[in-house]
Amino acid sequence: MQATQTPYDILILGASGFTGKYVVREALKFINAPSSPLKSLALAGRSTNKLAQTLQWAAYPSPPPSIPILTADISDPPSLHRLCSQTKLVLNCVGPYRLFGEPVAAACANSGCDYLDICGEPEFMERMEAEYHEKAVKTGSLLVSACGFDSIPAELGLMFNSRQWKSPAVPNRVEAYVSLESDKRIVGNFGTYESAVLGVANAQKLQELRRSRPKRARPLIPGSPPPRGPMIEHQKKIGLSAVKLPSADATVVRRTLSVLTENPGGFPGANESSEAKEKREAFWSTVKPAHFGVKIGAKSLLGIYRFIIVGRFIGFLSGSAFGRWLLLKFPSFFSLGFFRKKGPSEDEVKSAAFKMWFVGHGYSNSNLVSRGDSKPDMEIITRVSGPEIAYLTTPIILVQCALILLCQRENLPHGGVFPPGIVFGATDLQHRLHENGISFDVISRSVLSP
Repeated sequence: MQATQTPYDILILGASGFTGKYVVREALKFINAPSSPLKSLALAGRSTNKLAQTLQWAAYPSPPPSIPILTADISDPPSLHRLCSQTKLVLNCVGPYRLFGEPVAAACANSGCDYLDICGEPEFMERMEAEYHEKAVKTGSLLVSACGFDSIPAELGLMFNSRQWKSPAVPNRVEAYVSLESDKRIVGNFGTYESAVLGVANAQKLQELRRSRPKRARPLIPGSPPPRGPMIEHQKKIGLSAVKLPSADATVVRRTLSVLTENPGGFPGANESSEAKEKREAFWSTVKPAHFGVKIGAKSLLGIYRFIIVGRFIGFLSGSAFGRWLLLKFPSFFSLGFFRKKGPSEDEVKSAAFKMWFVGHGYSNSNLVSRGDSKPDMEIITRVSGPEIAYLTTPIILVQCALILLCQRENLPHGGVFPPGIVFGATDLQHRLHENGISFDVISRSVLSP
C-alpha cells in the first residue's frame, strides 16, 4: 500500500500475452466509468509495439484510449522497482510464475505497492509466502496469487456451500466437480499446460519447501475424514463422471482454512471502521471448515479416459529433460488436443463455459458427530458457473479483485502474502462476480438415506 501519490491506479504487466490482452480488455470497461475507482491505467512489458497492438485489439471497435505504455523487463530489477514506484497495484500476467514471477513479487514487496496475479502454481505461491511475507507486512504490500479461475471459484464456492449449513447442521466434506463445456472444441491456455508440466517435474521441491516450513494449523472438522473412493466416480445427481484433478485449488483452499483456524475472525483491515470489523467477523463466523477435494468431470467415460491419458503422459514424461521437451514441443499431441501453442480462436473462447459443482456431505445436527458410528445424513449441492475459464472468467475475476483493492483497501489487511480467500472472502467479491456473469446458485438440499 503506497504511502505517497502514484501516477497510476493499476499497472498491467505482461499485457501482450495470451491472457494479458483479455485482462486489458476487461479493465478498459471500468476505467473512468461511473462509480468505478479505476481512474488511471498503464501497460508494461518488453515490447512497446506489442503492447500498442494489444491496446488497439482490446479497445476495438473503439479507437484505443490514451494509456501510458511503459517498458519493463523481468530480468532487470531496477526497471521493475521503477514500475512499482509509479502504481498502487500491479496485475502480473507473466507466467509461468515459477520462471518469471519472483522478481515482480519481490519488487512489489520491497516498494510497498500491492500485487495480484493469476498463478495456479502451489510451489510458487508457498515460496513467495515463505520469502516475502514478513517484508510485505513491514512495507504494507498486499501480495495475493491465484486471483483467476485458479482459485477464486474454488475458494468462494466452498465458502458459499459451507454457509448454507445453518446451525445446528455442519459440513464434513465438500467435493468440487469441474465441468468444461462448449459448442465447439475446448482448447486450453498453453501457459496452464506449461505450468502443469513444470509443476509435476518439480513436485519434489514443493515437498522440500513444506518440510522446511512450520506445520500449518489443521481446522477442526466434524466427523471422520472421507474414505478414499474409486479412481473414476459417477455423480448421478449432477450428471458427471469424474476423476481427481491435481490442481492448485485444493491446496489454496486448505491454506485458507488453515489461516482461518489460527485467525478465526480473519485479519483486521489497515484502517477499518467498527462497522467493517463487525461485518468481517460476522462473515467468517458463518464459514465452516470441511474436507475439500477437486475433480474434473465429463458427461461420458470417453472424456474421463482422455483426462487420465493426458495425466499419465505428463506424469511419465515430465521427470526428464527430454520428456519435458517433448511435452512442450508438441502440446496438442500429448494433451490429445486440449492445449495448443496458438491458443483458442475468438469463436472457441466465446462458445466455452464452465460449471463447478460443490457437493457437500455433513450432519443435520452437530450432536450426531459424537456418535462414533454416525455417517453424514445430509447433502447440499451448490454451483458456480460462468464463461470460458482462461480468457473470460479469469480476467473478470482479476479485475474485480483489483477494483476491490482500489476502493476498499482500508478494510483489507495492511500487508503480507495471503491466499485470495482470506483477503476477498468477506468482501463483496461474490456479488460483483454475479453481476459480471459468474453465478452462485444453491441446487439442492436433501436428506441422505442411512
